[in-house]
Amino acid sequence: MSTWIVFLRAVNVGARKYPMADLRDALTRAGYGEVETHIQTGNVRLTSPLRSRATLESALEALFEADRGFPVATMTFTPGELAQVAREATVLGEASPAAYGQYVSLLKETPSAADAKWVEALSRHGERVTLRGRAVHLLLDVPYHAAKVSNAAIEKVVGPATNRNVKVIRALAQKWG
Repeated sequence: MSTWIVFLRAVNVGARKYPMADLRDALTRAGYGEVETHIQTGNVRLTSPLRSRATLESALEALFEADRGFPVATMTFTPGELAQVAREATVLGEASPAAYGQYVSLLKETPSAADAKWVEALSRHGERVTLRGRAVHLLLDVPYHAAKVSNAAIEKVVGPATNRNVKVIRALAQKWG
């Protein structure tokens, strides 16, 4: 059995409700093991015999849509990959502290070299964007709601992504990484 850390995009926002108890039940009924969730934003740890990230993501997305009636983009990481994202976030934050916060957009796919340049070119005064693998690190010297760089802007370049505060990434890496 492989252990996976699963991040759901845009659940429990507006009408896209997916209570974590319902999510855990759906995953358990579908045969996933050791299912745990963390807070209400779609952070899940589970085990699965599936070893392919793409196969697992497709299976989960089909399950979630059947269960909820709306599509749920899903990004999966191994515990080691999540720990690496947290380490990189720490290094970047220490090298260039953000006055208003640090966020990480977790990507479905690793961007091409050309797309990676486009993502990092989104940086602007007070908004630093750094790509590491399948994680886009946002270090903000402006309030989050005032930032021009957003998860939506990142998705326009590299496709599906879900955004988390770096505190959540660190907590999950400590708990599940």
